[in-house]
Amino acid sequence: MQEKEKQFHIHCAPGDVGRWCILPGDPGRCAAIAQYFDNARQVAQNREYNVYTGTLLGEAVSVCSTGIGGPSAAIAMEELAALGAHTFIRVGTCGGIHLDVRSGDIVVATGAVRQEGTSREYAPIEFPAVPDLTVTNALVQAATAMGKTCRAGVVQSKDSFYGQHSPHRMPVAAALEEKWTAWKRLGVLASEMESAALFTVAASLGVRCGACFHVIWNQEREAAGLDQEESLDTAAAVRVGVEALKLLLAAERA
Repeated sequence: MQEKEKQFHIHCAPGDVGRWCILPGDPGRCAAIAQYFDNARQVAQNREYNVYTGTLLGEAVSVCSTGIGGPSAAIAMEELAALGAHTFIRVGTCGGIHLDVRSGDIVVATGAVRQEGTSREYAPIEFPAVPDLTVTNALVQAATAMGKTCRAGVVQSKDSFYGQHSPHRMPVAAALEEKWTAWKRLGVLASEMESAALFTVAASLGVRCGACFHVIWNQEREAAGLDQEESLDTAAAVRVGVEALKLLLAAERA
């Protein structure tokens, strides 16, 4: 690919981003995350990629949205890493699978089911999609310190939102439903769309990545007739990500 002054998709150049990055999906969430930075400024916006850079504890940090799914998330990580970023925290949303996971909880991924396509172009399917342990521990510590209900465990990553929510109308319904049953029996906590790709890409690039999620809903609790309410406020998950980043920055400084 031809060398360019700016990265092809995120439109950032050397010096535009910090070595520490938060990765939400929604471009509209970036400003809300950047408000926790000092001296934050928008440095680029192109397609699904909205980038702000500021400082935390005196260190340059950035937030870059990735859009929905593994392909665009992988592009963001590739281009941010090319500019020197080495630590990534995915802050997103998920739907619960395990009956103990309630809407409004925080899920911290300790691994991801690779039921998506992007990671297969980086590593054989036998390679596990796991986050960096230090980043993961910081996320759990931050959530616990905030008094949030935090569930740490395996999540499922998929490419098709409606393949999860309307599997019965898909030509491959039997395969989708069989695998969903397997994830439930294996204790998978929640379903989302990016972490397997991000964890695998991070491994290939030699950078660190962890992920936390706000639980919007749990379709299995609904099917079981258990109490729950839809929760759309992602502010707590954002704060968990920011506080975890502070912990990591403080640890490096120490």
